[in-house]
Amino acid sequence: MNGIFKWLHKSKIFSNLTEEEFAWVLYDVGNSAYTMLACSLIPIWFKALAIGTEPGKITSDQATAYWALATAVVTVIVALIGPICGAIADHKDTKKIFFSTSVALGVIGCIINGFATSWMLFIVVYILAKIAYQASLTFYDSMLNDVTSDERMDEVSSYGYAWGYIGSCIPFLIALVCYVITPGAGMGLNILPDMVGRIIGFGVTAVWWLSVTMPLIKNYKQVNYVEDTKGSVSKAFAHIGSTLKKIAIEDKKVLFFLIAFFLYIDGVGTIIDNCINIGTDLGLNTVGQVVFLLLTQVVAFAGSLVFARLSNKYDTVTLISVCIFGYTAVCLYALRLHYLYQFAIMAFGVGCFQGSIQSLSRSYYSKIIPEESSGEYFGIYDIFAKGASCLGSAVITWVKLAGGTINIAVAMLAIFFILGFVFLQLSSKVKRS
Repeated sequence: MNGIFKWLHKSKIFSNLTEEEFAWVLYDVGNSAYTMLACSLIPIWFKALAIGTEPGKITSDQATAYWALATAVVTVIVALIGPICGAIADHKDTKKIFFSTSVALGVIGCIINGFATSWMLFIVVYILAKIAYQASLTFYDSMLNDVTSDERMDEVSSYGYAWGYIGSCIPFLIALVCYVITPGAGMGLNILPDMVGRIIGFGVTAVWWLSVTMPLIKNYKQVNYVEDTKGSVSKAFAHIGSTLKKIAIEDKKVLFFLIAFFLYIDGVGTIIDNCINIGTDLGLNTVGQVVFLLLTQVVAFAGSLVFARLSNKYDTVTLISVCIFGYTAVCLYALRLHYLYQFAIMAFGVGCFQGSIQSLSRSYYSKIIPEESSGEYFGIYDIFAKGASCLGSAVITWVKLAGGTINIAVAMLAIFFILGFVFLQLSSKVKRS
């Protein structure tokens, strides 16, 4: 496996990346496999275990609401623990330890998830694995300052998302085939029992995630850090408090951006986490949905590379604004969503901007924060990123339990994008301190 990674790095595709940048990009390739599974097959497997008429089973609307609630629980917990872990990890030689631990816990949880036999156990294990996964992203994002320069951040960050989309397709295709040949897919190909297909799908994803992460664990060196070696939790709380106060009073550029990010990334995360539920609530064919989501990865790959090139010509705020307007259009389009081809159009629209809005936000934030405190600042970033997602999930939960349609729920997310654009412009007008 190590030989394959070395060959890839020497190829023309990645030859413009340093060894550290290449290893960093590879983690996006690894963790994106779990992201793809989480937004496609995992909700389907959950509903298969949950929906029914026998004791302990629930209705489809209840399953949709509980899934959105589980997403909200994950985002709130990650938002609370992210800054603490980030602040402690800013101390010398600690970031790699925290990163490796969170990856290991996520991989183990992913494997165990395949063996769950009840919907309650399934969703609990999923929540724990997703928390570890999201925590790993906090440390991963903060590593960007250590592996590249300010001038290359937009491009390197975009490469991560772009190749993550393509890389995730490899293990996902295996998981998809294993799902299609089970009775639960309804394709008449009853070759594997449902549980066996689930076990293989989760297992392949976990192995891929861990394998592709190893170069970063091996090559990463923490360049920026704080000198104080006493990284206690109590000191971390105190330091975070002072940093938040500093941002609120002195650093309006960071403050306005975090508010903007809080708003627009809410819609992004909610659509990603609930895309399959959107289709199933409309009665669309699940296999067709998953196939279109797989094709969307190719669209997202191309979109991320296009924006990576554009980042050399246009400023980051302009490009983020384009993505915001794209997502706003997608949300409003959901009002007329009724058929599978319309679901495909919506999915492809999301794919055009999905990776770019995230990668550009990550690189823009990296440029405006202190490098030596990147872990702490990205922990705070996750309060606004992961914490914000619970609002969108809450909107879907509220609309569904109130008897509304999924179309209305998704369209309401446009409000978050519009307000996010306003605060992004305010941030761009503040000079960097």
